Order: sequence, then structure tokens, then C-alpha cells
Amino acid sequence: MSTHMDISEAIEAFDALAQRTRLQTLKLLVQAGESGVPAGELAKALGVPHNTMSAHLGVLTTAGLAESERRGRSMIYRARYAMLRGLIDYLMMDCCQGLPEIVDAPSIACKPT
Repeated sequence: MSTHMDISEAIEAFDALAQRTRLQTLKLLVQAGESGVPAGELAKALGVPHNTMSAHLGVLTTAGLAESERRGRSMIYRARYAMLRGLIDYLMMDCCQGLPEIVDAPSIACKPT
């Protein structure tokens, strides 16, 4: 099920993604799946300081694209797939003259990691 999104939410999401480290972070979270990734591992993988990664994760979380959970001393982050689907649906809404081969066709296939 996708999230119904209005233009303000879409703008906030796109604004959050309009920065290289945040876009790369979200891609890593999507690849990690439901298990998520500790913030420290994200910082290490992308070669950014921990405090910088925390700021980026804050932006993604505020935009609704990521969520966090405390596990012991670690913060685990994961992508919010319903929000991502809502963003994609927002872009595709009222497009393509209603042609189902465009709207319903998956553009990518999930690959096992």
C-alpha cells in the first residue's frame, strides 16, 4: 500500500534527496532491507564523519524517507518503503495518458544481494 502524498510532502522528499550523500545513504538503506543499517556503518561506507551522517539521517527521517530504532547503543536506520512508493506514485499520478504498460510496468527488478 502506498502513502497518499501531497505536493508539500513531495517537495520535502525531493529536497532531502537533492544531495549526494543523502541519496547514497537512502540507496544503502533500500539495499539493506528491513534489517536496516547502523548509523556508524553508513558513515564508514560513505566516508563521512559520524556527526555529518547524523545530520543527513535527520533530514531523511524528517522527510519521512527513513526511520530509526535504537538497539542497545546503536541507532539502526531503514528506508520507509511506503513513503518511497508514495513518492513514485506521486510522480506517476495523472501521467502517461493512463497507459497501463507505462504506469504498471516495473522499471527495475529487485536483485538479491
